[in-house]
Amino acid sequence: MRSAETEFIGGPLDGRVLPVYLSPFSAVPKLYKVPVPAHGEEPARTLVYARAKRYSSKGRPRWVYEYQAPPAERPVAEPEPRQTDGE
Repeated sequence: MRSAETEFIGGPLDGRVLPVYLSPFSAVPKLYKVPVPAHGEEPARTLVYARAKRYSSKGRPRWVYEYQAPPAERPVAEPEPRQTDGE
């Protein structure tokens, strides 16, 4: 089976380049899931990375994986105040 060296951005695998198996159409999967076993008091969890396209300095496209934080870890954005039309 063919594989491609793919960079991971963000999360615990930030900066690592790992071999990822390619699909029959020579593309990396849309999602890459990494199971993390329970350790001590921390429960088992799954890290999720989503495929994203980046361009090299020569303008060539390449695939990378960006970390998708679970909803509990994502920062909560404050809602913008509603503007009224002077009423």
